[in-house]
Amino acid sequence: MTSGRVNPECTLEAQGITGLGTVWYNLLEPALVEAALARGEGKLGAGGTLVVTTGKFTGRSPRDKHIVRTPAVADTIWWENNAAMSPEGFSALHADMLEHMKGRDYFVQDLFAGADPAHRLDVRMVTELAWHGLFIRHLLRRPDAEEVDGFTPDYTVINCPSFRADPERHDCRSETVIAMNFDQRLILIGGTEYAGENKKSVFTLLNYLLPEKGIMPMHCSANHAPGNPVDTAVFFGLSGTGKTTLSADPGRVLIGDDEHGWSERGTFNFEGGCYAKTINLSAEAEPEIHATTARFGTVIENMVFDEETRTVDFADDSLKANMRCAYPLDAISNASATALGGHPKNIIMLTCDAFGVLPPIARLTPAQAMYHFLSGFTSKVAGTERGVTEPEPTFSTCFGAPFMPRRPEVYGNLLREKIARHGATCWLVNTGWTGGAYGTGARMPIRATRALLTAALDGSLAEGAFRKDPNFGFEVPVAVHGVADILLDPRRTWDDGTAYDAQARKLVEMFAENFAQYVPYIDEDVKAAALG
Repeated sequence: MTSGRVNPECTLEAQGITGLGTVWYNLLEPALVEAALARGEGKLGAGGTLVVTTGKFTGRSPRDKHIVRTPAVADTIWWENNAAMSPEGFSALHADMLEHMKGRDYFVQDLFAGADPAHRLDVRMVTELAWHGLFIRHLLRRPDAEEVDGFTPDYTVINCPSFRADPERHDCRSETVIAMNFDQRLILIGGTEYAGENKKSVFTLLNYLLPEKGIMPMHCSANHAPGNPVDTAVFFGLSGTGKTTLSADPGRVLIGDDEHGWSERGTFNFEGGCYAKTINLSAEAEPEIHATTARFGTVIENMVFDEETRTVDFADDSLKANMRCAYPLDAISNASATALGGHPKNIIMLTCDAFGVLPPIARLTPAQAMYHFLSGFTSKVAGTERGVTEPEPTFSTCFGAPFMPRRPEVYGNLLREKIARHGATCWLVNTGWTGGAYGTGARMPIRATRALLTAALDGSLAEGAFRKDPNFGFEVPVAVHGVADILLDPRRTWDDGTAYDAQARKLVEMFAENFAQYVPYIDEDVKAAALG
């Protein structure tokens, strides 16, 4: 039995997926909320939100993601970073998952990945959970009714949390699996209810496909000046570094909060929504994101709530620290209607430094920008991956290694070429710790970070005086209106300057040790910018 709107020539049956129970095609938000509640998948929260928990998995499982090693892709994948699956293992996985699905109800959403029609990908999401359908309807881009009538997917994603993989039979690591087959244009997800796997599997897909077209896929947020898309800024960074928070600037137009492409025409959002962390979310500091947590249809993940009032508790992380909400872009009043921008005028690389060493902002030369992009230094924050319970310093190349199928130099060279062609100014911004390392110091004040970014984006920061950082060689502003001078010199924020120096040396050594792997692949000017 089927229900909903779909291209009659492209049903699941036409794709060889048969024997299912009821299939609901392209339900709109009210119907998806209704279905999720009827099926006991969540509860109705204040304002009509859908409050859900994701069970055992409250973050991504990067070690369980596999790419099928076929001859067509074998020489293009960064295998040191991506686990391989044999074609035979995938075939068995696919057959067993389809057999498991028989008789069960499923929800289909036909959606676009990419705001630029010239470069978008048509993606069909087949989900066992109604709330996963609502989530991905928020996060990807929604066709109009006429586009749905003729929709034919470029790629299909099947997400079946109740399915358990067999590592020996399916050539995977555990019962949880995310398997990508580029030849068959198919992604299979099983054994996890964490909704972030849906969006990140599509991001990984775009990260593989777009470089062949000369398009830079970016793990970044983006915004532009009001009425002036030419003045675009992008914010690179892993989860927890502030991409969503800092791009949601009331003084600028939001293009998107997480995933973008940089083409020959400019910047475009891959998505149609936002997936924001909510731990300690404040109405004062982030009013618009906070407001979405009482908006009809917003998906609230892993948050404790009051059973009587159905209001959520932003401070209670007893379920998990990776508390999130998912909502469409139009929930933000200053979001772009087109999700398109110009070529980036400013490039911000966000890092969450748990060592408390880096300054709150630094200006980078193009060679230094390439160095820090390939290094991708940050700290994984609690909850974004399984097993991470407190900030862990790490190097995640291109600020998104878990989503990079190709070697880092592919993305680094694309970025460098585009910076050179379009003359972008690059900044490194630390949203991590100051006055000491994690456990001793304090998190960088968000008001200070916003003031520094405002000065960088309006051009006033570049006009002031800078000093050369003795440890990292980049330029650091000496004074910025509205920001305490002491904050700009991290050594002064420590009680013990000698302890800071030792911590800085330790971090420089970590940079040098990590970057050694890229030295054979880079040009001399980037080697000259390398530390150690």
